[in-house]
Parts: sequence; C-alpha cells; structure tokens
Amino acid sequence: MKPYGQQIIEFLYHLNSPVGLPDGIETMNPYKNQETQKICTEFYLKYYSDNKPRTFIIGINPGRFGAGITGIPFTDPIRLESECSILNHFSKKQELSSVFIYEMIRSFGGPDEFYSNFYFTSVSPLGFVADGKNLNYYDQKNLQDSLLPFMVESLNAQSEFGSNKHAAICLGGGKNFKFLQKFNEEYQFFEQIIPLPHPRFVMQYRYKRRYEFVEEYLIALKRAISLAGDN
Repeated sequence: MKPYGQQIIEFLYHLNSPVGLPDGIETMNPYKNQETQKICTEFYLKYYSDNKPRTFIIGINPGRFGAGITGIPFTDPIRLESECSILNHFSKKQELSSVFIYEMIRSFGGPDEFYSNFYFTSVSPLGFVADGKNLNYYDQKNLQDSLLPFMVESLNAQSEFGSNKHAAICLGGGKNFKFLQKFNEEYQFFEQIIPLPHPRFVMQYRYKRRYEFVEEYLIALKRAISLAGDN
C-alpha cells in the first residue's frame, strides 16, 4: 500500500476543476503550479510517510493567501518555513487562520505529533474566486448545488487514504457545519461531526481570547482521537 502522503499527492495533483460552475466564478487550483507541487511533495512526504489513519479536520475551501498559494490547508508561506522548516520562494504574506492553527499545533505538541494524528482538508479541496475576491462554496446556492458531485467524489477519494470513521472535525460552526452535517447524514462518511469555531472568526473577532479557543480545539481533537481508539 502506498504511504499516506503519496496518496495525498496523487489526489491533489490530479484534481480537475469542477464542471458546470455558475457564470463569473473561477476555480483556484494551486496544484497546477510547479513550486506548489514541489512544496506539497516535501510537506506530505515529511509528515505522512506512513499508513496510519488520520482524523479529518474539514474546512470550507482554500483561500487565496493560505492553501491557495502553498496548496497546504491552513499553512501560509511564513508558517511553512517557521513551523515546518520547509523553505519556499512564495511571498511571505501572513494568513490569519494559519497563525491561529499553528499556535494550536504548537500547543498540541508540534507539527510531527499533530500531523501524525490529523489530516486537514476542505468540503471543497479547490477554492473559488469571483470579481477578484475569495468565494466560499456556500456563498451562492447555485455554486453549492453545482459542486455537490465534486464534493462527494473528493471526500470519497480522500477517505480511501485511511480515516477515523468515528468522528471528523468541522471548522466553522455556522454555515460550514450546517452543510457538512446534512452532507454527512446523506453520505455517511463519519459517525459524527464535531464543530469548532473557524480560526478566521477567532482571529478577527475574538483575538484577545484566542488561547481559550486553542484549549477548546485541543479538547475536541483529543476527544476525536479517543473515539477512534475506542473501536
């Protein structure tokens, strides 16, 4: 069986833009970029060189300044170097969600410990842009509807890497959780979905209390791991 990281790489590099999107919406696919492929290969072979199942942490879809550049969810070019020791030539622009996530990862025990237990993905593994601005999959109902086959196919493919079927974490306790909960009820990927506040919400609106949210994350993540261990 191929190592977990190799399976991730093959999945990402063969992602094709979903068809039938509404007019005016463009897909953002960083995995067509040679530098992004180089970085992703180094990252995923570094942290996922085994076949241990992971608990999925599911975000919304990539944004322009984090995964839209590096190809790695919640990892901006700065954190890629400072936290993961992976040099890159991307513009060192900070992405707020990445700042929070790596504060949390340090509290969990660091990248090696964290990534040996968890795998970040998104409801849509590709991002979207309209009028030069980020677009979430749920911002337009016709976009969400058109993406459904792509979302099902993508999560099915990733589940084959090896996932904790007992629980997954949803980042975003509002629209993302509402959609993912209903989505999961229909397709039965996981026994339960555990919601957490989205890191961007924390950094924009609860910054002074961010360490309380780090603790909330740690409790939820450890609970998800324990559910996998109870099998």
